[in-house]
Amino acid sequence: MQTELYADSIGEITVSGAIVRIDLVSLSATQRDANNKPVPEFRQRVIMSIEGFANSFEVLQKAMHGLIESGAIRRTMADEREGAATPGPSPSHAAPRTNGSGVRLDGASPNFS
Repeated sequence: MQTELYADSIGEITVSGAIVRIDLVSLSATQRDANNKPVPEFRQRVIMSIEGFANSFEVLQKAMHGLIESGAIRRTMADEREGAATPGPSPSHAAPRTNGSGVRLDGASPNFS
């Protein structure tokens, strides 16, 4: 039997040498922030090679494009200005988008500039 894990988002991605670590987070059922919103909690870490990560990124880009094309995800004008349909480095002057609980929606890590 395969174990499945639900995650609300990727909390952080770190690179150490040739290894990429992806931390999956879910919103806490018990802990709240100052605005009484659930805080993200670490759930599990996915560890892979840089090559595996690069291949996975391409698969995720294709999946996102398919979701946009099917109408499952709608681009907003802000997304178009920020280039959300084609993920890439965001301008350094733009504030990162979050889900309201401090988890970055762009999947970026504070370890990268």
